[in-house]
Amino acid sequence: MKNLKNQMLFFLMLSMTFVFAPSCRAQVATDERKTQTNFAREGVVSSIRNMTAKRAAHTATLLDNGKVLIAGGFVGNGGGLSSVELFDPTSNTFTSAENLTSARAGHTATRLPNGKILIAGGYNGDYLNSAEVFDPTTNRFSSAGRMVTARSGHVATLLNDGKVLLAGGVGTGWTFLADAELYDPKTNTFSATGGMTAARESHTATLLKDGKVLIAGGHKDRRSAITIYTSTEIYNPANGTFTAAGNLTVKRHKHDATLLADGRVLIVGGSDERDGDGAYQNAEVFNPGGGSFTAVKNNMNFARYKLQGTAILLKNGKILIAGGANRAEVFDPKTNSFSFTGGDMGTKRLFATATLLKNGQVLITGGYTDGNIVSANAWIYRA
Repeated sequence: MKNLKNQMLFFLMLSMTFVFAPSCRAQVATDERKTQTNFAREGVVSSIRNMTAKRAAHTATLLDNGKVLIAGGFVGNGGGLSSVELFDPTSNTFTSAENLTSARAGHTATRLPNGKILIAGGYNGDYLNSAEVFDPTTNRFSSAGRMVTARSGHVATLLNDGKVLLAGGVGTGWTFLADAELYDPKTNTFSATGGMTAARESHTATLLKDGKVLIAGGHKDRRSAITIYTSTEIYNPANGTFTAAGNLTVKRHKHDATLLADGRVLIVGGSDERDGDGAYQNAEVFNPGGGSFTAVKNNMNFARYKLQGTAILLKNGKILIAGGANRAEVFDPKTNSFSFTGGDMGTKRLFATATLLKNGQVLITGGYTDGNIVSANAWIYRA
């Protein structure tokens, strides 16, 4: 009798499983469809053929002809790379180009009004004060003379008058720099301008709609002596001076900053003194009208740092945030919310690049993981 009761209980449980299982499967399928719908709405990141070389802390700059110049960077703990390649969006392929005149990583690349690209500073075992210009009509590099100060990890901003502001970074003797300089493409020379209010590395520089430049965050010194800033400042090209501005809502370095279509600035990610363990999910917005910073109520889906230059203003006014994690996401300034894109890059993308193409897609290249494994991988984001 006892065995019969046990058998009846077993069959009753089994029948309940079959009754509820289809409902569970239906719910899972519904959730998956919702997720896929969200992905489709915010686009997808897809892998393409690899670059010709592994690289991180490199630059990737859109040319007037629609191709992308990818220059320098590093592999592992070595100095800098001199190798260069061109990305062709019509075929989604990379081809080798003429080498840089000097190997370099942590340099800057700025497209000039004449369509040429200024490559400045960087590190290859030495801090560099050399600069060079790439001419896309000849696909060759030529010297741009000497910078006022050797520097790596600095920022470079094309000003409305066609000059380029270069500020901060690290120089010879591991010196953290507050000084700044200007490159004039008309004379192919560098000259000093006013210094920042603080020495900064891993900071950001954003050209505002009024022609001034917002410098935000960063740090000086390293390890136990490191100081990470909440401070910001504004560069005024009319008089060549920096003046202190409002404070960030949190101290941050190795973050990114992007001008929104309405003139505000979105600042995302970064970290505190713990670096990767202290990476931020939070974001904030700078309002140039009042000079204030306001935290975005909704956090990003991932904590991100070492993502400078990978937060891209899309043609639809949203911001693609591609670096600092294995998944990209999109910020919608109308809802102040972040949504995942489709696609997975497999590992964190630290010191990768993201470049808006003329067709509205975004090229993402290289970077390294927390284990310092440098990648030659590349991806395309499609909205």
